[in-house]
Amino acid sequence: MSDARSQMRLERIYLKDASFESPAAPAVFKETWQPDISLEINTRSQKIGDAHFEVVLTVTAKAETDGRTAFIIEVQQAALFLIQGLEQAVLHRTLGTLCPATLFPYVREAVDSLAVRGGFPPLNLAPMNFEAAYEQALKQSQARPATH
Repeated sequence: MSDARSQMRLERIYLKDASFESPAAPAVFKETWQPDISLEINTRSQKIGDAHFEVVLTVTAKAETDGRTAFIIEVQQAALFLIQGLEQAVLHRTLGTLCPATLFPYVREAVDSLAVRGGFPPLNLAPMNFEAAYEQALKQSQARPATH
């Protein structure tokens, strides 16, 4: 349980890294645009000082058409959060759910902007349920046998 002195405050949101590649350009623009899009979404966090945490949400989007890579976009959207007074389990859940959910609209806009700037149609990422993803990851980690 958290105590009365617990707090969470977003202190800064920043773009940590962004990249765009279009190895099949310009030939890809002559093809009918019906790509296979694959997405990979990851989060990580690290403690910075006594009560600050950096949370990084990474999205990698890859579009393939006719067996060729049309584009690869990778965005690392990050934020610095002040978090105090949370017990360990609540802190872990907060870093894995609330913090990435706060970052998602920013990473979503950055991915879309890079696709459009690369000459492709908008890439609108669907909303993501970080709570469900956290629960699934938690169940998977508990199902793995411990290694010594």
